[in-house]
This record gives sequence, C-alpha cells and structure tokens, in this order.
Amino acid sequence: MSNKAMELRAEVDRTLSGRILADHDIRRAIERFDESANKSETRRHLLSTSVRLSEALAPDVHGVLRGCQEKLGVETELELFVYPSSDLNAACVRPEDGRVFVMFSSELLEAFDGAELAFVAGHELGHHLFDHHAIPVGALMRTPGAVSPQQALQLFAWSRFAEVSADRAGLYCCGDLDAVARGLFKLASGLRKGAAHIVMEALLAQVDDLRAIGDADADVAVRSDWFSTHPFSPLRLQAARLFHASELMTDGGAPREALERDVSKLMSIMEPGYLKDPSDAAKYMRRLLLAGSMVVAASTGGISDQEVEAMEGFLGDHKVTSRLDPEALRDDLPRRIDAVVESSPPSRRAQVLRDLCVIALADGHADEAERAILVDIAKGLQLDPDIVDVALHASFDLD
Repeated sequence: MSNKAMELRAEVDRTLSGRILADHDIRRAIERFDESANKSETRRHLLSTSVRLSEALAPDVHGVLRGCQEKLGVETELELFVYPSSDLNAACVRPEDGRVFVMFSSELLEAFDGAELAFVAGHELGHHLFDHHAIPVGALMRTPGAVSPQQALQLFAWSRFAEVSADRAGLYCCGDLDAVARGLFKLASGLRKGAAHIVMEALLAQVDDLRAIGDADADVAVRSDWFSTHPFSPLRLQAARLFHASELMTDGGAPREALERDVSKLMSIMEPGYLKDPSDAAKYMRRLLLAGSMVVAASTGGISDQEVEAMEGFLGDHKVTSRLDPEALRDDLPRRIDAVVESSPPSRRAQVLRDLCVIALADGHADEAERAILVDIAKGLQLDPDIVDVALHASFDLD
C-alpha cells in the first residue's frame, strides 16, 4: 500500500480507532466475535446469492477497480459481485482467505458512470486500506452487553469519520469532485440525472440548513439519521470539497491541519452537544436525561449497577444516588419534557432521546416496559416514536 494513500486517512478516524482498539473490553469483545465467526461464511453466502463478476462479464467494472487498486496501492486479490436490488448500494467486507470482496447492487452498476463508479469503488477499497473492518461495529452493537453506552457513542463517532476517510480514498481514485457530487446526489435522492454544478449547489446548501436546524426552533422530522454511522450526504460532499482543496489533493492547497480542523467542525453538526453546555436549554435537557433514565431503569423493578454507571457516564459521578426517587421523577417527567420542547429544536430533543435509548441498553437489552416509556417520552418531545426502535434495534454496519 502506498504511503500517499495512507496519508488520506482522516486524523479523527485514526485517533478514535486507536483509542477504541486499545480499550481492553472492546478488544476482548472483538476477539470473541473473531473466534466464533465462520471464516468462509461471507464467500459462501455471496456465491449462493449473487453473481461473481468475472472480467469477461464486466470488463469496464474490472478496469475501474484495477485503476483504484493501482492508485491506492492495494495488492490484495479482489472478487467482485453483483446482487439484484433496486437500491443504490455497494459494500466491501472483511477479507477472507486473502481475498477482498467488493459488492455492488445491480441498480448502482446501471446508474453510475465510470467516474462515479471509481468514487464508489475507491471508497469501498478505502475501508480495506485503512483496516476499518478491524472494528466490527455491527457485531459489537448487536451483541448484548458487548459495549457500554459511552463506548457505543464512541463507535458511532468513529464510524462517521471512517466514512470521511473512505470518501477521501474515493475522490483520490476518481480525481473528479463533480463525479463525487453526482454520486452522492444519486445515493441521497435515488434520482439518476442532475447537472454536477446544480446538484453540488443543492447538497451544499443543505449544510447551512443543517447548521440552522441545530439552533432554530423549527418543526422538522428527525429520523434515524441522528443514530447513523454515516454522515449526512451534504456533510460528506462538503468534507470532500475541503479535502479536494487541501494540499493532499491540490498543490498549494490548504494545510493538512486546517483540513482536519474544518472537517471536525463540520462533523460536529451530527453531535449537537448539551452535556457541558451552560445554557438554560442544555440544563433542561440534562434534567430530562436524569429523570428519564431513572424512570426507564426503574420500570423493570430495579436499577442495575450497569445502568447507574451508564447514567453517571453521561452526567458525571455522584449525579445518580439512592436519594433520588424514581416515582417522584416519573411524576415530574411531563414538566421536564415540556421544558425541553419549549427551549430546544427537534434535533437537540432527538439527542436526549438517543442517549436515553443508549442508557436503556446498558445492561444488554431493553424490555417492553422500558421501550414503552421511551416511546411516551418520544411522543412528549414531539418526535417520531419510530426513533426508539431505530436506536434500540438497528444494525450498524460499515459498507
């Protein structure tokens, strides 16, 4: 692998990855997953459900992949597969027996031109290049008790920066920011056509709107995006544009330090903070988090040590004590919910709801009584109750 290609990796991706893999509990959970995994399961599944794309079947696709391999210095053998789907999707999974499997949906191969496909292929090979599969986010999140709430949030943050790194690899391969804009527009909209400069302007305009939503008291729909391991498409395009204008892609471009600083600031849109914010609105959010987590935890007959640890991880040591009365907090919950609704936009309300869901999973599961309370809180916050199931049951996979 080329030194130049390794330099493309986002600094926060590199830092968080090292921190996660240095965590003894996470490392042990990954080892247990590796020990139980069937080493030939992926290839067997692909051969039985998809079509392997030989060079004779798809010479153009192979040509694009070879170009990406050469630019990134990836020497590992590739096997390409296509599977029938109306979704625009691609994936690269953890290597098996010295092979890397790259999968494309049939719709994506039909809809993407050569430069757009090079961006997608480079993105997927970027995951391999930067060894993102060493942290199996999906397996960790689906295994009860494998990670703590704080570790889960760290995994969410890392995986979004992993996508930024992979996008850089994709742009480095295709060398065409317009193609990246077209590709992200197609992925985000499902539409096949749109002039590059128009779709780029449209997506980048949404970045400003996303920033505004974080501060404005607007009634917008908040869905599973707030729990996503992937950045919003407009943020991905803006991060790609910053990378394209940096010294990593353009002679005389912005210094690496400025690129990483600007990307980190951009990505903070997906983490509307409130735990240390001194404002009244943030105080109301913390009060709701404390009351809501106590009520949820007590709904099953008692508050476990894991749940206390999770709550104190968010709110600080000694914030959760035996002196707090869950019944009194339950009675006060509507007032605390109303205070958050009156002072915070939907995006920030969704952050509290997400954190409540993460705390509910601290002991490895959330039962129906806990879910019912979370749904009631979601309704009180004027959010889509489906967010609760997304947070509690969604699979989190890198692709």
